[in-house]
Amino acid sequence: MVDFLTPAQRSERMSRIRGTDSRPELALRRALHRLGLRYRLHAKDLPGKPDIVFPRYKAVVFVHGCFWHRHAGCNIATTPKSNTPFWVEKFDKNVARDSRVVATLEELGWHVFVAWECELAPSKVQATAEQLALAIRATGT
Repeated sequence: MVDFLTPAQRSERMSRIRGTDSRPELALRRALHRLGLRYRLHAKDLPGKPDIVFPRYKAVVFVHGCFWHRHAGCNIATTPKSNTPFWVEKFDKNVARDSRVVATLEELGWHVFVAWECELAPSKVQATAEQLALAIRATGT
């Protein structure tokens, strides 16, 4: 399928994709806060700058977009039809970086959790937050 946007329009649209404070991330943060969990944001002193950090539990949460981080089995994680080699290489690098960051954090003694964009839809965010809160509290430091 041919892109219906011009290269300038596509560039503008892609530039608006946020790295922090995305809608799924904000929804999860609000839900976790309502559940009584307190956290730090985007810790620059930790590998990968986790989105949500729970120092008390030595736990971190990454909020991953299904498209960018290749959520297995998710229909949001499609591969664009144009410039496919570029996208495949980009996605492979993202996944490899994610694996390195998780391994490094675990070596440092952190508990790493990933919340996927599709799990944070308005109808699912509360259930996801409750499961995540149970898992974080179970780390019990």
